[in-house]
Amino acid sequence: MVALLISGLTQVTYRIRNATAADAAVILRFITELAVYEKAGHEVEATVETLSRSIFGEGSVTRAVICETDAGEPAGFAVWFLNYSTWQARNGLYLEDLYVTPEHRGAGAGRMLLRHLAQVAMAEGCGRFEWSVLDWNAPAIRVYEAIGAEPQNEWTRYRLSGERLKAFAAGD
Repeated sequence: MVALLISGLTQVTYRIRNATAADAAVILRFITELAVYEKAGHEVEATVETLSRSIFGEGSVTRAVICETDAGEPAGFAVWFLNYSTWQARNGLYLEDLYVTPEHRGAGAGRMLLRHLAQVAMAEGCGRFEWSVLDWNAPAIRVYEAIGAEPQNEWTRYRLSGERLKAFAAGD
């Protein structure tokens, strides 16, 4: 738990806990808010049910944490999974999403979530902790650079999804 001042007036204590299936609705709210912020709200297909299965169901490789205030108010979340580096022959931690509600931004909740995940990566013997950020998201980039993260500009990310993924898988 970390106590932080918001707007110099109110002290708020944040804590991070492992998410449970009971948090699926809160996670969906955060995912939707993040997607709207990233100008992609129309792309959210997740539901409480699909999140419950994919994050908390049997065989899931995905994990999540909730950052909440001492009053139990959800302030943010992070979702991640382990990936693998053949060059290092070690797992890595890939942060899929991190989101802090606007009223808690600037109070250190995001940094606290990142530090928590760095600790998870270290505890699990990961060789890397990676994530992606939209190139126009200057506030997030400032946070990432402030903690010492470096952009990986030499890599271009590719994606197959939707109809193109179906067509390619089918041999079309």
